[in-house]
Amino acid sequence: MNPATGQLLAELESDDARSVLDKVARARRAQPAWKKLPLAERKAAIARFRDLVSDNEQELALTLTREMGKPVSQALNELNALTGRIDFFLGAVDAVLADEAVFRDSGIEELIRQEPLGVVANVSAWNYPWFVGSNVYVPALLTGNTVVYKPSELATLSGQAMARLLHEAGVPEDAFVTVIGAREAGAALVDAPIDGFFFTGSYATGRAIAERLGPRLLRMGFELGGKDPAYVTSDVDVQKAAESLADGAMYNTGQSCCSVERIYVENSVLEPFVEAFLATVASFRLGDPEDSGTYIGPLSRAEQLEVLSAQVTDAVARGGRVLTGGQRVDGPGNYFQPTVIGNADNTMRVLREESFGPIIGIAAVSDDADAIRKMNDTEYGLTAGVYTRDRTRAEAILSQVDSGSVYWNCCDRVSPRLPWTGRRHSGLGSTLSTHGIRTFLQPKAWHLRSPA
Repeated sequence: MNPATGQLLAELESDDARSVLDKVARARRAQPAWKKLPLAERKAAIARFRDLVSDNEQELALTLTREMGKPVSQALNELNALTGRIDFFLGAVDAVLADEAVFRDSGIEELIRQEPLGVVANVSAWNYPWFVGSNVYVPALLTGNTVVYKPSELATLSGQAMARLLHEAGVPEDAFVTVIGAREAGAALVDAPIDGFFFTGSYATGRAIAERLGPRLLRMGFELGGKDPAYVTSDVDVQKAAESLADGAMYNTGQSCCSVERIYVENSVLEPFVEAFLATVASFRLGDPEDSGTYIGPLSRAEQLEVLSAQVTDAVARGGRVLTGGQRVDGPGNYFQPTVIGNADNTMRVLREESFGPIIGIAAVSDDADAIRKMNDTEYGLTAGVYTRDRTRAEAILSQVDSGSVYWNCCDRVSPRLPWTGRRHSGLGSTLSTHGIRTFLQPKAWHLRSPA
C-alpha cells in the first residue's frame, strides 16, 4: 500500500514454510560453485550491480517512495550514497580474505585462512532498504556465501528490484534468492537450515529470533533500535547546532534507528537553541513524497500514528509542552505533524521509547555530568552526539556514553569505513567496515609440515 495515499500498489504471493525451505535448499546447492568462483569474478558481478543501480536510480527511487513514503529526493540520496558503500566493500575485501601467515619454523608453517559461513539468511528493514540490505548481502556474496533475502513487507518491491539487478549483473539466481512475505515467512526462514542469520528491526523481534536460534549456535547479527541522544553545550554556535539536530531528528520523517530522539541542552543556551530549532523545523515542507520539494513524508506504518499520539499525550500529562505539531494530519495518508516537546524529562515516553517518527523531546541539563547521566539512562546504545567547540571536552563526554557510534558536532551519520554496532538493546555484532566483512567469514587454522 502507498502510505501517502492508502492506494494499493501491488499484490504479491507470500512464501510459506515449504517454499522457504525450497529456496534455502537452492541456495545450499549453489553455494559451493559460488564460493569456488574467483574473487575477481564475484567482485566484477557486484561492480556491475552497482552500475545498474546508478543507471536505474530514478525508477528505483520512485518505487521506494511509493511503497514506504520516503520523500523522493531522500530516496535518490540513499541510492546515490549506495555507490560509496559498495565501492568500500569492493576495495577492502581482498585484504580481509588474504591468508595470514603467523608462524614458520623447523618445517612447520601456520596459516589462518578465511572461509564463508555458507548460506546466509537476511531479514531486512523498510526504512533504508538499499542501505540496510546491502550491508549484509554485498559482503556476504563477495566472501563466497549465498544469500536468502527477505525484504520487509513494506519494501518488497525494492527487494525484488535488488534481486533483478543482482541477477542481471551476473550473480546466479540461486546465489541470491528472495523470500516474499511478512512475519510468517520470516519465521519460516528462522527455522530453516541456514548457517548465519542477520536481522534488522525491533529489539522485541530480535530477542525472539535470538532465543529461537541460540541453541543452534550459528552466527547471528542484529541491528535493532535506538533512542539516540545529543547534548548541546553552552559554547556552541546555536544556529548551526539547531539546524544539524533538526535534520538529524526529522530526516526520513524520523524513521531511522540513528535519528536523534533526545536532545539535552545546557541551561544557559536552552532558550535560543529552542527558538532556532523551531524555526528550522518550521522550514521543513510536509506533503506529497513524490514532490522533490517535500522534506517530511508519511509514516510507513499507520499504526505508528497512535504511538506518536500516545507519546505526546504522556509528555503533556507529565508537564511537557507541545511547542509545535503534536497531531496527525487530517486527510489521506499516514501523516504526522513535525513535533517538538519542550520541558521534556527522562520520565516521559518520548524520551524513553523509540519514536520512529517526526517527534523530538528537548530537555535542560545543568552541566556535563548531568548530561552524561541522562544520556546513559536508556536501554539502548546505538549513537550519541555532543555539540561543543571543544574537542577535548567532547571526547571526555563521549568516552563515558555507552554507544556503538559517537559524534562530535554531527549526527545521524553512517560511514562504510566504520563499524555499525550497538550496545544492549541496540543490537549484536557489526556491519560495515572490515569488521562487517569478517562477520560473514569463519577462520580455519592450517598446520602445515613439510616432508622430511
